[in-house]
Amino acid sequence: MKKITKLFLSTVFILGSMLLLTSCNVGNGKTIIRVSHNQAADHPTNIGLLAFEKFIESKLGDKYDVQIFPNELLGSQVNTVELTQTGAINFTVASNAILESFDDIYQIFNLPYLFNSPEHYHAVMDNKELIKPIFTATEKSGFEAVAWLDAGTRNFYTVKKPIRTPDDLKGLKIRVQQSASNIRMMELFGGAATPMGFGEVYTALQQSVIDGAENNELALTSNKHGEVCKYYSYNMHQMVPDIVIGNLRFLNNLSPEERAIFDEGFNIISKVQREAWGSSVEKAIEEAKKMNVEFIYPEVLVFQEKVLPLHEEVLAANPKLKPIYDRIQEIGKEVIGGKN
Repeated sequence: MKKITKLFLSTVFILGSMLLLTSCNVGNGKTIIRVSHNQAADHPTNIGLLAFEKFIESKLGDKYDVQIFPNELLGSQVNTVELTQTGAINFTVASNAILESFDDIYQIFNLPYLFNSPEHYHAVMDNKELIKPIFTATEKSGFEAVAWLDAGTRNFYTVKKPIRTPDDLKGLKIRVQQSASNIRMMELFGGAATPMGFGEVYTALQQSVIDGAENNELALTSNKHGEVCKYYSYNMHQMVPDIVIGNLRFLNNLSPEERAIFDEGFNIISKVQREAWGSSVEKAIEEAKKMNVEFIYPEVLVFQEKVLPLHEEVLAANPKLKPIYDRIQEIGKEVIGGKN
């Protein structure tokens, strides 16, 4: 009954949003392009999307009015992905975990310790030959990925108990992103996985529904999690991109000239967002220290050993990932070789 009620409410929200959004599809003779995400206005994601808005309107402002909606104003990521499928929203930023539910090819990025460095991570994501088949895998669902966003490294942060070894996770309820591979990762670490939407995390921490979460440093400040969680441990278990997805019907209806401009705009999103990322992390660390958050640097290898079996499990269950995985490992060696 609870699941039926939740499904009903979700359906009502989506239908209501569609009516609201489609009822004002055109204003001042221009087509409104709606872009949704769940981050704050000062977050690098919003900064990148504002650059996209400025660029598109500088080139096609006589036809399109780009509107950015931060802070889950149009709903949670799950809701806005569904609205992007229908075309009520043109673009949204989706977590890799959500996209995994549409095509399991996205499992590859959820593997813990897949990348050996940020340079390796960036080199893989910038490899168009490798990434394009992944980005277009969801066309059957009515959308495709158009840009990737740097989300740094994911680490554990907790309310009362610092995490120095995997044993410290035992008995703790830790929020993870809503995907099977993330739940399994948490099981291997020894903690109790608690999947939930990002917008629910602050209240869940505050009310002791969960004992901690895992995310990058900006969650402490932009999303105020550092007001509750006082320990942040750099175990660096994942580097998972956020993905900008676009409604396929909208994209396919663009003229070749317009699509070229939009593609340039998508590149601008990634470039500007990544440029803003580094300074935003540094600022977040300083702000978090003022919130009395303690930063902990545990031995990463002991965490890595706990979850590496997940690589074999996922590749055995999903053989189509094997060539992608092998190419990622090759790129890692090339990156290391290039540093010598």
